Amino acid sequence: MKVIQLHNNSNKLIKAALKNKRSAQQALYEMYAPKMLSVCRYYIKDSESAEEIMLDGFFKVFTNLDQFQFKGSFEGWVRKIMVREAISFIRKQKPVEFVSDYKNVTNVNLDFETSFETEQLQNFIDNLPEGYKMVFVMSAIEGYKHAEIAKMLQISEGTSKSQLFKARQMLQTQIKELSAKTYGTK
Repeated sequence: MKVIQLHNNSNKLIKAALKNKRSAQQALYEMYAPKMLSVCRYYIKDSESAEEIMLDGFFKVFTNLDQFQFKGSFEGWVRKIMVREAISFIRKQKPVEFVSDYKNVTNVNLDFETSFETEQLQNFIDNLPEGYKMVFVMSAIEGYKHAEIAKMLQISEGTSKSQLFKARQMLQTQIKELSAKTYGTK
């Protein structure tokens, strides 16, 4: 019952925000800002820049709110805007290189017995080259398919698959190295 009520409240807030009611816009911002900052932070290493991207994203959310058609999740719609803002920001900073030497790659297993803090996992992701990082976050965290990633990043599906494979390899190496240091197995 609470899920339906929350959904209805969210829809009421969206409709009020469409009428430029500032209190509704503020409530939506407060409801989704923590999650969206987290989304931006996946892509952007610097916390202040991630927050700036999130704010720019919310500006786009509210200026384009009339395009939300109440089909599907509002959070998903907002999240997609945040992802596009983060990618746009990264592209403006420097050209992102995508290595396109796709070979028939197999999955790299990222299962590990050691538990890491969220901050440490974010550091692992932050250490990836930008191309690897974007594809990894879009695929493994956001759940985009390679066709969607390729379209959004203007790369081939093969390049997307290659970037994901290499990102997973790098992450696995980082995890093994930290585990070896932590548990003295090296």
